[in-house]
Amino acid sequence: MTISANGVRTRPASADVAALTDRLRADFGDRVVTSQAVREQHGHGEGMADAALPDVVVFPQDNDEVAAIVRLCDAARIPVIAFGVGTSLEGHVAALYGGVCIDLSQMNRVLEVNADDLDCRVQAGVTREQLNAELKGTGLFFPIDPGANATLGGMASTRASGTNAVRYGTMRENVLGLTVVTPEGRIVRTGGRARKSSAGYDLTRLYVGAEGTLGVITELQLRLYGIPEAISAAVCQFPDLKSAVDTVIVAAQLGIPVARIELLDEAQMDACIRYSKLEGFAVRPTLFFEFHGTDVSVREQAATIQSLAADHGGSAFQWASAPEDRSKLWKARHNAYYATLALAPGKQAFATDACVPISRLTDCVMQTRADVAATGLVAPIVGHVGDGNFHLTILFDPADVDERAKAEELARRVSLRAIAMGGTCTGEHGIGVHKLDALVAEHGDAIALMQTIKRALDPHNIMNPGKTVPLPGNP
Repeated sequence: MTISANGVRTRPASADVAALTDRLRADFGDRVVTSQAVREQHGHGEGMADAALPDVVVFPQDNDEVAAIVRLCDAARIPVIAFGVGTSLEGHVAALYGGVCIDLSQMNRVLEVNADDLDCRVQAGVTREQLNAELKGTGLFFPIDPGANATLGGMASTRASGTNAVRYGTMRENVLGLTVVTPEGRIVRTGGRARKSSAGYDLTRLYVGAEGTLGVITELQLRLYGIPEAISAAVCQFPDLKSAVDTVIVAAQLGIPVARIELLDEAQMDACIRYSKLEGFAVRPTLFFEFHGTDVSVREQAATIQSLAADHGGSAFQWASAPEDRSKLWKARHNAYYATLALAPGKQAFATDACVPISRLTDCVMQTRADVAATGLVAPIVGHVGDGNFHLTILFDPADVDERAKAEELARRVSLRAIAMGGTCTGEHGIGVHKLDALVAEHGDAIALMQTIKRALDPHNIMNPGKTVPLPGNP
């Protein structure tokens, strides 16, 4: 058993794990793995490198197999942690209490594409790049782009968004329905293919962002979009950070339908220039833009944004209209995390994830910038500022206890500052294990309702325990 008499979760007994592993091997053969290397691979995501290993990793291939694994775990009261490709940033996949890691990478089929209705159905292990590769030739694409080539099941679990969210929304807006295995091993389907519904509780939205704590997502019905007639990207540099952020605020308040607006402060731009070999750019606060639409609408959007940027001291646009030029530009943006790590070899990093109302963005960014300077830490600013979301990538020496504590305290202040400004401690990364205290600060008495939902749907607390919603007696 893994629940003590007072309801507090503990690690499962080794004899219970051994018995469950034997049963799993009988059913799934060599797709049940207990080697140290594989367990270590599945014991952490990106971000903070602290690992907590599962006892066993299983590779199912369909919904029924996932359900069978979960039923066995439920009977034995042994934790279940769903795993995609391990790109989450808040400790979501760490097996805090051991248990069974369900690796969904072999559930990687695109099940149907309904081009006329602009939707598709995929297994949870399909990655966003794989889906868009399979959509080539249809004139459609899936726009949610968190940077990493994450699985779509993982993206739904963390309610991911990314660079295109300012125009296309987040996973919340783009998941029409789900197939979920519940903690007792039932297969349920939520939502459907209709673009709206008023039928019953919105279970799809309950599972999107639940981070695997209420069930295992195995299939997704997703919205698709037509590939724009014209796509053009541009880079504009500014004399100071405030001018860059103020430009974003005015653009958002005017409702200009820009597809992407990305901010890099001078520290982040310096890192990207070095790491990604970006030529022709200065080490200055920078905005990356992308415009989608018809030729005429793209030119109109760009002209308006360029005028706004000039009003705030922005440089002339440097254009990237050819696909290969746009790809290089956005690859540099997506590699910002690795570019920051390259600034200080041997150090580790983790990212903050504040999101505020657009009118408070300048205040929040500038106060955060001053906070970073006061700590003496290296923590470049980067973000999807078109919807008020920005990040610090905080570098620290893992061998220096005091420096790590200073980095974590800086991250805590970033979260609390965003909450105080009417924002959130996480715009897209999720809560995981690292932001439980910030969640309480943000939602107050509503935490009790979240705990009620967790206990009702997962009474034995086997689904990714210790994450997302703090339960008394557990982290």
